Formats: sequence, C-alpha cells, structure tokens
Amino acid sequence: MASSFCPKQALSFTNSAHQLHQSRAIPRDIHVRFPAPGSLPSSRCGLKSNATRLKVLATSATKVMDQSSSKASSQAPTVVEVDLGNRSYPIYIGSGLLDQPDLLQRHIHGKRVLVVTNTTVAPLYLDKTISALTDGNPNVTVESVILPDGEQFKNMDTLMKVFDKAIESRLDRRCTFVALGGGVIGDMCGYAAASYLRGVNFIQIPTTVMAQVDSSVGGKTGINHPLGKNMIGAFYQPQCVLIDTDTLNTLPDRELASGLAEVIKYGLIRDAEFFEWQEHNMPLLLARDPTAFTYAIKRSCENKADVVSQDEKESGLRATLNLGHTFGHAVETGFGYGQWLHGEAVAAGTVMAVDMSRRLGWIDDSLVQRVHKILQQAKLPTSPPETMTVEMFKSIMAVDKKVADGKLRLILLKGPLGNCVFTGDYDQKALEETLRAFSKS
Repeated sequence: MASSFCPKQALSFTNSAHQLHQSRAIPRDIHVRFPAPGSLPSSRCGLKSNATRLKVLATSATKVMDQSSSKASSQAPTVVEVDLGNRSYPIYIGSGLLDQPDLLQRHIHGKRVLVVTNTTVAPLYLDKTISALTDGNPNVTVESVILPDGEQFKNMDTLMKVFDKAIESRLDRRCTFVALGGGVIGDMCGYAAASYLRGVNFIQIPTTVMAQVDSSVGGKTGINHPLGKNMIGAFYQPQCVLIDTDTLNTLPDRELASGLAEVIKYGLIRDAEFFEWQEHNMPLLLARDPTAFTYAIKRSCENKADVVSQDEKESGLRATLNLGHTFGHAVETGFGYGQWLHGEAVAAGTVMAVDMSRRLGWIDDSLVQRVHKILQQAKLPTSPPETMTVEMFKSIMAVDKKVADGKLRLILLKGPLGNCVFTGDYDQKALEETLRAFSKS
C-alpha cells in the first residue's frame, strides 16, 4: 500500500427503515432465523411506479435462512430481480453457484463466449467458469482475455485488448461477454460489450465484495480518464449477475474491507435497520461468516435493485447511491489510481460528506460518531491522504459527473439515519470548512 491511512432547488430522499421493510424487522443478532424475503416498496422520494418495482424471489430451498447454521446454502440460490421491463434480469446469490452450470448457460444466447478477467482472478476461477459455461453444452466455445489487475489499468489502452481479442476471434452479434472479477473488470467488460458491434450480451460474475454489493448491479460501465474517474462509459445492463459467495474465500482482507464501504452506504442513505444490523454484526462480516455475508449481499442488492428499477439513468434518485463518492473520486484521481482502493477512498469521502452534513445542521453529532465508529470497525480510513490539498479537491470535483450548470451537486445526509438529499442548494461555506478540515490549504 503506497500510503498509510491518516487520521485527521434539492431532491429530498426520505427512506425510513419502516418504509423499506414494513412487514419484517431486521434482527440485530445474526444468530436468529430470518423470515422469507419480501418485496420492497414501489415508491421512493416522489418517483412512483404503477406496480411493485422490485421482485425478491426465493426458491423453496431459501425461503427461510437459518442464521444458526455455519454455512450458507450451497443449493438453490437466492434470486433478486432487477425490474426493468423487457430488460429485467436476475441476481443469483449463493454458495457454490459456479458449480451449477445451468445458471450461466440459460443466459448464453449464441455459441461464442468471451470471458474477460485479470491476472489475479484467472488462476483461481477461469477454469471453473469455462467449465460452468461448457459442461454438457459442447456447442459453446469459450475464448478468454486476461487483463492486468488494478484500477490504474482501467483505461482505453487496456480496453482495446478486449476488442482485439473479440475481433481476432471473429465473435458475432450473438456472442456473450462474461466479466469475471471485481469492479474494474466488470466496468470494462460491460463497456466493451456495450460498444462491440454496437452491443452484445454480457454477464457479470463478481468476485469481490465491492462488485457483488454494488458495481455489478445496475448497468453502469466505463473506464477512467486521467482527469476524472469513470468519465467515459455507458449504461448497459447485463443478462444476469451470478454471485458465488465462495469466491470471497480468496479475497484479500484489504479488498474485503474496501467492499464494506458500499454496504455501509446503503444503511446510511436509505436503510436504517440494515445499518443497525451492521453495527452489531461487523465482526462476523470481517470474519467472513458465510451466512452473514450472504444476508449482507442480498440486502445490498435489494436496495440497489430498487433504486435502479426506478431511476436507471441516474436522473435523481440513483445519484444518492454515490454518498461519499464525489470526495472519494477526487482522492482516487488526485492521489493516483490504484494507490487507494475504491472503497477506501469512498470511506474517507463518506466521512467528509457526513462532516459537511453536520456543519449544515442537517444531522446531529451522534450520527457522525456512529459513522466514524463503524468505518473504524470495518478497518477503513476516516480521512483522506495527507497529500490531498483543498485545491486538488476543488479542481477534480469541478469535473465530477454530478456537476450541472456549473454547480456541484452532492449527496448529503439530512434528518434521521436512513435519509439523504441530492442537492446543489447548500451553503458553500460548509463545503469550504469541510475541505479545510480534511486537507491542506
């Protein structure tokens, strides 16, 4: 790790825990029996739908999750559906899913597949993935391209390697791209699929916490530019997302902690009871308890799917999923891609957003303290690198994707836990004070 962590008119989104899951309480202790998954509400913050947007489906094998069990189910997966009309798709969640070939094969439309992965994941899961795609299905042929690992390679030069392989292999419009890896691979493979022959099928197989709870769901794809993170890309939905929780067994501790930043985010912006559950069960998540992680992934995907179902192209509601990201992306860009993991930068950015929310008088000190405590529990940073300056933050944030008409819009907490706003209508003095408090002049 290049640097040690150093101490140092608005749309209102009201999302109480009771609104999110009116029919069931979320337990504070993992060692209990959870009821079967239910549907989330179909309306959020004034964005209404005519039918229930999110469908949470559970097979008979997963209708009841026994939290006293030491192992997550290795049989039928839990399924969360992202409801986008004729572009809806399932998120499969469970243990041993790469050993169930039918799950992947039902989403392969043609006979040619390109697996995009990296040098870290390929030795671990490429053969297993190829087997899952071809077992009992001799008509399918699989090519693969192995990219270098790291955020610093999420660029146009690396993306061209995917196109090179696809063209050299003469893949046609009925081919399927498969993203096997973390968020970088998922973003690049998805963008390649959106662009190759003006759009081919693709599947997400996320192997990190970050990708499983966030980046693989919702169709955001893209690459970085030296002047800004994720500035080049497209909204392009996958055919399915397959989350084999067994892949977390090989994930380094630092990568695991990084992904928890996104899990924590869901609780802060829209799911207070989920946040409270995390406060009581963070040690189990850090210990990689399979049942705890299956639940955390499922609940995160439910939240993400509900938002995406209502606001696919990020016109308002979906922007709230970027809590801490504007500050965090500035850290990643200014400090150097790959120096800090995405979740590490988001964690520091979340603390900054929370600090600014408090300066505006929108939240109380107790919530600030709870955010600090849970991030520290998750072994995440609570301040940006010492090399970041106020001017670096300002210049990078000025080209953030959420800037509209020259005004930077931010996601800030407002009101009780589980509520936030996406707004450009705030006192600039509070932003200045936050930047000065967390960085050099």
